[in-house]
Amino acid sequence: NDLNMGPEFLGRVGVVDSAASLVGIWCYQKYLCNVAIKDILMWGSFISVPLALSDLLLISHTNRALGIPDGAFVFGSDAASSVLGEIGFLPILVLAAKICPPGVEAVLFATLMSLFNGSSVLGTEIGAIFTKLLGVTESNFENLGLLTLICTITSLYPLLFIGLLDDIDLEPETREQDTTVKL
Repeated sequence: NDLNMGPEFLGRVGVVDSAASLVGIWCYQKYLCNVAIKDILMWGSFISVPLALSDLLLISHTNRALGIPDGAFVFGSDAASSVLGEIGFLPILVLAAKICPPGVEAVLFATLMSLFNGSSVLGTEIGAIFTKLLGVTESNFENLGLLTLICTITSLYPLLFIGLLDDIDLEPETREQDTTVKL
């Protein structure tokens, strides 16, 4: 444990992470709710690359040479990642709400959450395969930098499909609502 981060510290990181998620939601509501979804997703992906690569500073202990303690670096990096994660996830929910036909909102949301959770599991498993292939273990960090680089680059793959958003009408629809009471 070269970084000396125990369970208590990691619990505190989780609290900061949750608070930062709330900040991300607030930022989206306050500043980004009128920005095109495609732009938020694209720029969020681009901004996430240097943020993810900053982990290389922690891995190589360069943060210490810059005068940033390991704990402060982890808190800052995780908080920034959480804010960016919420800002990137909320447009997906907004997009789903805009294209969802009336009456199937619950099914669409359940499907979206299933896909989100399934992709998270798949990503974790692929990461585990790369970790094993590169020989990164709890005592061997020799290829951890390369693993971080591979994970960061592969996080940009969804940008290959961002053009699909061009085919979707993202203008809010005006739906007539039936205000009559049926007995």
